[in-house]
Amino acid sequence: MKQSDIIKQLSDKELTEQLILSQFLIAVSALILSFFLFDSVYDWFDYFKWDIHQILVYGFLPALIIVLFDLIVMRIFPKKHYDDGGINERIFKNRSVLYIGIISFIVAISEELLFRGVIQTTFGYFIASLIFALVHIRYLKKPVLLVSVLLTSFLIGYLFKVTENLTVTIITHFFVDFLLGLLIRFKK
Repeated sequence: MKQSDIIKQLSDKELTEQLILSQFLIAVSALILSFFLFDSVYDWFDYFKWDIHQILVYGFLPALIIVLFDLIVMRIFPKKHYDDGGINERIFKNRSVLYIGIISFIVAISEELLFRGVIQTTFGYFIASLIFALVHIRYLKKPVLLVSVLLTSFLIGYLFKVTENLTVTIITHFFVDFLLGLLIRFKK
């Protein structure tokens, strides 16, 4: 059974619960792995910096570029090439702006903790970016989506490599998901 078929069988409440559960498991995995892979749990503090210049230049601006790129892709290719089976539409379509913001924030924090905070700091930029793309399994059979998530993953990984600041990558990830969620929500 395809992932999109399974998703169709879930109610909106069940879909939200599964999404939050998956993000909780990702965050817990990041924390558990950090106990084994970091010299000290306090290493986490080195990766969170509140630098407004970095946040704007390396966080917010790249998020806008990624969203603009995705909008261009949506204009160029027919929907069948970038449709994820309706999963993102189910997650964002009939939701409040607050809900979209909260979900985007949860996803950004949990995924960046694991992929940049643990995997990239331990195994490198290339491995973390590839694993991030592979985790988004529903995109693997859609070349346009796969290329988009790969480019996004490598860009966010590069931003972490340059800044060594998880606040930046969380902000980037949050704004990409939030803005695309708003586009889905308000699309006519």
